[in-house]
Amino acid sequence: MDIVKNVPGNTITRDVKYLAEPTGNIYESVVVMYKRANQIALAEKKELNKKLEDFKNERDTMEEVFENKEQIEISKYYEHLPKPDLIAIKEFEEGDLYYRTAGPEEGKPAVNKESGKSDE
Repeated sequence: MDIVKNVPGNTITRDVKYLAEPTGNIYESVVVMYKRANQIALAEKKELNKKLEDFKNERDTMEEVFENKEQIEISKYYEHLPKPDLIAIKEFEEGDLYYRTAGPEEGKPAVNKESGKSDE
């Protein structure tokens, strides 16, 4: 996974207006970023588990656990990566994310939100 981007390692104060511009609604923007951050986190977890599988042993003793420096280095590498939410925010700000909103299904009439009745 190519995570190394120019992503800050800490949180930055952002103007909500600019985050809401692409979608027209801050809540939709937050959902888009949340879903992307979740995708990134799951991919990182899967990659980490795959790398740590090599070190899995059913009969580990305490001495073996503390002596496995390669496993510790891998874990530290993943700890120092930027957090998935920061990566998702950066991608959203740069316009690297593709998203779409679900419209009414074909064949079904759209429902008026105020009255709860169909528009037909």
